[in-house]
Amino acid sequence: MKRIFGIILVAALTTITTLAIAKSFFFNTKKEVAQINNHGYEMKNTSFNEETPAPIPHGGGYVNLETAAEKSTKAVVHIKTKSKARATSYNNDPFQDMFGSFFGQRMQRQPQSSSGSGVIISGDGFIVTNNHVIDGASEVEVTFKNKRTVTAKVVGKDAAFDLAVLKVEEKNLPTLSYGNSDNVKLGEWVLAVGYPLNLETTVTAGIVSAKHRNIGINQRKSGTGAVESFIQTDAAVNPGNSGGALVNARGELIGINSAIASPTGSYAGYSYAIPANLVKKVVNDMIEYGNVQRAYLGVNFIDGKSATKEMREKYNLDNIEGVVVANVVEQSGASKAGLKEGDVIKSINNKPIRTGTQLQERIAGKRPGERVNLLIDRNGRQLTKSVELRNNLGNTKIVKKQATAVFENLGASFRDLSSSEKRRYNSTGVVVADLQRGVMAYSRIKKGFIITSVNESPIKNVAELKKAFNSNQKDFQVGGFYPGSGSNYFYSFRMQ
Repeated sequence: MKRIFGIILVAALTTITTLAIAKSFFFNTKKEVAQINNHGYEMKNTSFNEETPAPIPHGGGYVNLETAAEKSTKAVVHIKTKSKARATSYNNDPFQDMFGSFFGQRMQRQPQSSSGSGVIISGDGFIVTNNHVIDGASEVEVTFKNKRTVTAKVVGKDAAFDLAVLKVEEKNLPTLSYGNSDNVKLGEWVLAVGYPLNLETTVTAGIVSAKHRNIGINQRKSGTGAVESFIQTDAAVNPGNSGGALVNARGELIGINSAIASPTGSYAGYSYAIPANLVKKVVNDMIEYGNVQRAYLGVNFIDGKSATKEMREKYNLDNIEGVVVANVVEQSGASKAGLKEGDVIKSINNKPIRTGTQLQERIAGKRPGERVNLLIDRNGRQLTKSVELRNNLGNTKIVKKQATAVFENLGASFRDLSSSEKRRYNSTGVVVADLQRGVMAYSRIKKGFIITSVNESPIKNVAELKKAFNSNQKDFQVGGFYPGSGSNYFYSFRMQ
């Protein structure tokens, strides 16, 4: 009998001990949360139970994105824009030109509207979005998550970065704080937040699939000087998401969604966001100065992606890691620091440089007058060079926004009609002598066009043309003729 009692007692003690261990191992979630916090996740005043899996920052498993989604949707807004009706001539098709001129007709482009997204970055009403969301708009409206709509003012915009800053007269708005986009890792879970396809606030999830991507979209829109170093993700993004937030699992803003790679115009697997560190710098410049304070290193470079076969052989690109200096701009910061053709830039401020895209991003995040330390390889020798960055004028001064310098941004050169031309055409006016990339080229004016009026005011010479464009107006209608055409043409465009 005593033997049986002893066996029962041992069994009971074993059961109690097993249950205690199991409870400690499986249900002590506070201990598990503390371990996860040590990996860098901020989980203040939050407790989990067995029904709420905790985020796992490294390795496999479930990542809880609910808090990030709730936080970010409050700070992402819907942006709607309107553009005014504009008069345009039939200048795309010579057949239409002939009949349009004969009947005295001109095409009336109807008012247009479009939409996108934006991110509130300050409680007093500053909002960041893409330049292409608001470019050309005569009206900009912002709708908050609670459906309230207000009018916004454009503070600044830059096509080279595809970024713009809006301002609404509001207080105590919910905001997103910047994360450090340099710390974003491949495979990291992210959320894309915006208003795609005119839907309500929409959240999609994916991972970071690449960094420092250059897809050429900004260059096609803005020409030389474009900066691209996108974060590539597989979070679903569609038209309307532009200007919205890319956030990490902590709900920090790590990018502004800007583009998709798609043969159809809708999501097809990859989306691209401007990294937050670059966004922060550009936005601060726009708020403080009204435009971007662009810094330049003063070199033209070659990397493995852009190099031709001849360049690869000349600079031995297959056997180096870094960016090769192709030439150095005279009187630039790089020139004064002693950089030479063939130098290989290995790092900037101790951060490795592998591609030209990385180099552009590092420099674009600086202002003129700042210094960067370059580690270069020169024929096998490691050298450190301290370079003072300069602006496009070759100095370190602040480049102020020119509110009335419309004439200089037309992208064209002009000359007065000669005396013989005045007699031949029985007219005064200004000849479009040359066209570069700019507003006039986009309006489809051709080289050789003779401008006789701006906004129905006669133009006799270049001085009057310059005065007409620098008149604080935004909408312009240019009238004139092409030699030998016998017809009048009108071109309309808007300056911001």
